[in-house]
Amino acid sequence: MDVAVVTVGDELLVGETENTNASWLGRRLAERGATVRRMLVVPDEQDVIANSVARYADAFDAVVVTGGLGPTHDDVTLDGVAHAFDLEMVEHEDAVIWFDEHVEYSRQDLVSGTMKLPDGASMIPNDEGVAPGAIVENVYVLPGVPDEMRAMYERIQEDFQGEQITTEIVHSEGPESALIDVLNEANEHFDVRVGSYPNDGVRLKIAATDPDEVERAAEWLRDRV
Repeated sequence: MDVAVVTVGDELLVGETENTNASWLGRRLAERGATVRRMLVVPDEQDVIANSVARYADAFDAVVVTGGLGPTHDDVTLDGVAHAFDLEMVEHEDAVIWFDEHVEYSRQDLVSGTMKLPDGASMIPNDEGVAPGAIVENVYVLPGVPDEMRAMYERIQEDFQGEQITTEIVHSEGPESALIDVLNEANEHFDVRVGSYPNDGVRLKIAATDPDEVERAAEWLRDRV
């Protein structure tokens, strides 16, 4: 299953907020066996969100969008997703019921539009906050607040699946440039992917769907690095 992750927020682009949602989602989706093919950060601009979502929804099995949910003027993510699919924003019956039964605010206290979702969307309840998420075709829209996003992801994680990947790490004290030949040889001998990540030595990550093949490749590399 190929997935794209889109994080929304001007504050991410200027470095005011660290994009922990993207890295967290990448890890969790990989644990489910899904393959994250793209990660994109976009501003709080409806047209940019719409264009990005439309493009990725056609290209990948699923798109996970975080950020820009809520009642403020720059929370335009759901409007952008609706525009991507030529949908209207409408008051969602499930959102109305959820707020009536689970949220301490009265409906009159909510900011106008809080219960609106793209027409035909499935509502994802927000167990840690107020603004609901939504599923629109193969696009999953989650909040940007990390606690809210993570809780909402738990509700929809079963939708993401694929072959489980086994990984193993081998450390090398030498420079990355000295490992080129041995890494090429490893890729030729074993049905695995080997990535190298320099940082106080080099961390070699071996990954494949076959745990035995990963172990064989790891042992082979340990003998040579």
